[in-house]
Parts: sequence; structure tokens; C-alpha cells
Amino acid sequence: MFSLAGPMSEKHVLTIGEAPPPVSHAELRERQQALMTHLPTDALLLIVNNPEAIRSRDVEYPYRANSDMLYLVGWDEPNAVACLYNGGECWKTRLYVPPRDVLAETWTGLRPGVDGALADWPVDEAASVDELEDGLKPLLDACRSVYHIRGLSDRVDTLVDSALLEQSRDRQRKGSGPADLCDPRPMLSEMRLIKSESELSQMRHACQISSLAHIEAMRGSTGGVAEYQLQSLIEGCFLWHGSRWAYPSIVGGGDNATILHYQDNDGTVADGDLVLIDAGCEVNGYAADITRTWPVNGKFSDAQREIYDIVLNAQLAAIDACRVGNPYDAPHTAARQTMAQGLLDLGVLEGPNLEEALSVEQLGLWYMHNTGHWLGLDVHDVGVYRPDDEPREFEVGMVITVEPGLYFGAWRGDVECPERYAGIGVRIEDDVLITDGEPDVLTAACPKEVAELEALIGTNA
Repeated sequence: MFSLAGPMSEKHVLTIGEAPPPVSHAELRERQQALMTHLPTDALLLIVNNPEAIRSRDVEYPYRANSDMLYLVGWDEPNAVACLYNGGECWKTRLYVPPRDVLAETWTGLRPGVDGALADWPVDEAASVDELEDGLKPLLDACRSVYHIRGLSDRVDTLVDSALLEQSRDRQRKGSGPADLCDPRPMLSEMRLIKSESELSQMRHACQISSLAHIEAMRGSTGGVAEYQLQSLIEGCFLWHGSRWAYPSIVGGGDNATILHYQDNDGTVADGDLVLIDAGCEVNGYAADITRTWPVNGKFSDAQREIYDIVLNAQLAAIDACRVGNPYDAPHTAARQTMAQGLLDLGVLEGPNLEEALSVEQLGLWYMHNTGHWLGLDVHDVGVYRPDDEPREFEVGMVITVEPGLYFGAWRGDVECPERYAGIGVRIEDDVLITDGEPDVLTAACPKEVAELEALIGTNA
């Protein structure tokens, strides 16, 4: 299963090696220290892990940790709170975790417990989450400002609110100002925006697995295939290689491909239709994000090829704009200009010139989203795009997706769809690392040239 013998170009024969080791404890410690340098000495920072979520009755959704918890501590189990505080002589990291519990572990698996957390995670102290109130109260009483993201734990929110109210009253009586509740996300977002080599190794591996998964879906395509059957090839490949999906897969055939976040995946892809698959896995929390579009029967029609070529040319122009010093929206500008000119040439847009064709009333009818977003521990990763209301410039170590598309939904009632292109939806997406030279396309192993696609589609069907 998931072998790659077949009529592919040599550059698309993939060998998936072992997953890279998780980010080292030394690097996690460096992140903690870097964050501490941005905090006032009398501050307390809390990172609460995501809560567990019920799917139905006593069935829970698969657990995914808070990305900030992963970034700072690497802890990936629920009901944990990380605490960074100044102990007087130095900053310390304390982790509150569920204690060992034989009965609970019999049902849900072994826990590291307090001793395991202290021994095997990059923290100075560990304690039972059962002792959270007693442990946090003296730290809250002593601090001047609390950096905390509300909404993840009613228990922690109540502790923080109570402490801040008590401190505020006390300080007002003494003539000083109230305590502050601060948001740590701006600091963490800036840190997470630039990827280290260790982070990039996780992302490269995720991109390789995701590329192979798309190739398997291409090879399994044939007229009449169900969208969920193609989804099973994609996500089965993720699991086979020790990863899991980074976001719910989008598998849309025919007119379904014109729905941007289509997720029913329960239709049949008719012979002659395009199928659009937007799917990526994550490795040690780090995501890949790939979209490919291809004819399910292995041969583009003339109309499909016309739209596909425009989107591919737009994507190549956008990738070329992913260079140090360019504003983050340079790829979007390049993609829009290429697509507008292409649609003018086809007569889909009326012009009379490129500037007019770029308007919301013209290109905006068929291309209604941005061309990219940051990528990392979150699929739509953190990082301000317009600091001080000016476009951020690309820097080495940033990773951005590049994903132009055109969508001619025959189902739309708000606009008259060109009959020749009705039901055609095309998006092509790659993950691009900003370097000090040429853009590094992390997902380059996933085919997108027409000849490559047509040679590959259906070879396993």
C-alpha cells in the first residue's frame, strides 16, 4: 500500500523516511527564556491547554493540544496548565498536570503524572492539577500583571478574575493602580512566525506525506468514484505514515469543487468532472496544506484546461513573489493580475482594461479569497499580516501557503455563470518557505503540471 511504482517523473517518486524527532527540550527552553525577556519581572504567564470536547454523549473528539502549549512546553495531553513566573532570582516554568490514577488510566491510557512531567519535559517544577488553586494563589497575589487567554478553562478564569479583583481593591485602598490582565498572544505570535530548522523538519515531513497522499488519490481516481473514497485514500496515507489530518479534508467533485470549504464529501465524481482536494496532515503538531485539482477520468477537457492553465500560471507568479523584502500580499497581487488577464483573454471578464478587470464586480465574482496564509503549528497560523496597518515584509523563515483559484459555480443564483465554464472549480495550493534566495516550495513533490497529472491519474483505479 502507498507504493509509488508507476508512470511518474523521477522527481515525483517519493520515499517517506522516518518522522523527525520532536523539537528538542533545549529549543523549548530557549523559547521559554526568549518569552520571559519580553515579560515584566512582576508578571505571571499562564498557558491553559485546550479542553476536551464531547462529540456525542460519552464519545469525545480526538484531542489536539493548544498550539502555544506545544510551542513552549511540548505537552500534548489535556487538563494541563503551564505557568511562567519570576521566582526572585530567576524565571521558572511550572507545569500542572493530571496525577497518576490507576482507575482512570485503566480506561484511557497511562499518564506521565507529576514525576513524569518533571523528568521528561522541559520544566523546572511540576505539580498535580488538583493543587492548582493552592499553587497559583500565592503567585497571583504577588504579581502585578497576568498574561492569560480567557475561555479555555472556567476554573482558571475564575482564579484569575478573583485574584485580579482582590488585588485591584487592595491597591486602590493603598493608592496604587489596579492589576492588569494582558494577552500573551501578540508576543507568542511574533515568536512563532519565524520557523527554526527543527520546526521546518517537521513541516517538510508533513509536506512529503501530504504530497504522497494526493498522489495516491490521483492514482485511485476514475469516473464514478465517490468523494469519500478519495478521502479515504488521502487520510489512510496520513495514518499509514504516522500522522493525522491537520484539518478536515475537502474533496469536491464537479460543482462541489466551487464551494470553498465544502466538507460533505458524500457525492459521486462523474466521468468528465474535475475533483478538487484540499488536504494536509500534521507531524508533531506541524501542518501541511495542499490543494490539487484534476480530471477524475485523467483527461482535461478544453474548457477545464483553459481555466486550469490560468490558475497554474497565477500560482507560479505568486510563488515567485515570495521573496525577502516583498510585502506579504505580493503573491496575492501577482495571482490576481495573472488571473484577471487570463479571464480577459478568454472573454469572461469585460475589461475594458486590467485595472477594471481586477475589481470586485469582475474578478471578484470568480475569485473571492486571499492567495495565502501563514502555516505552522496551526493551519491558519498566527502572525500579524499588517503591523501598524502596513503590509508585513517577508523574512527568512516564514512559511506561507500560495493558493489561487477560480470557481464557476453553476449553483449560484447571484450571477450568470459562463456556460462554457459552469461547474468548474480549480484551486492549486503549495506551502512556500521564505529563504534568502529562491522560494522553497516544501510541497514541490506533489504533481501539478498537466502532463504529469494526466500520466498519473487512474493508474491504480
